[in-house]
Amino acid sequence: MVERAARMAGMADFIESELPEKYRTTVGERGERLSGGQRQRIGIARALYRKPRVLVFDEATSSLDTETERTVMSAIRELSRQLTIVMVAHRINTLEPCDVVYRLDRGRVAQRGTFEEVFASPVAERAKC
Repeated sequence: MVERAARMAGMADFIESELPEKYRTTVGERGERLSGGQRQRIGIARALYRKPRVLVFDEATSSLDTETERTVMSAIRELSRQLTIVMVAHRINTLEPCDVVYRLDRGRVAQRGTFEEVFASPVAERAKC
């Protein structure tokens, strides 16, 4: 079960090839021995362990560098084929692979559509500022 969750989160290869005790390795308090992206993917694996049907990500990539964000988003895209994912993000490019995007304005839904529909409109252009 743990290995399945790690594989789904894109962490299995790292765990099996880089960690000295594989799945039994202690990674420190709050994962201090891991990079930001590795901590994010471990968090995803922990959530997947319970076999949820829906996962909610709130600013899942906000503190990651561009390359690590790409890796985490790749894992999230793979997961979206198997379960429903709800993402909250301020970094607009993070939402590009989403099927449906809701843009909020002062707590209300201002727009709904594909990424292209929502972020190609003049209203969305003002929201990017």
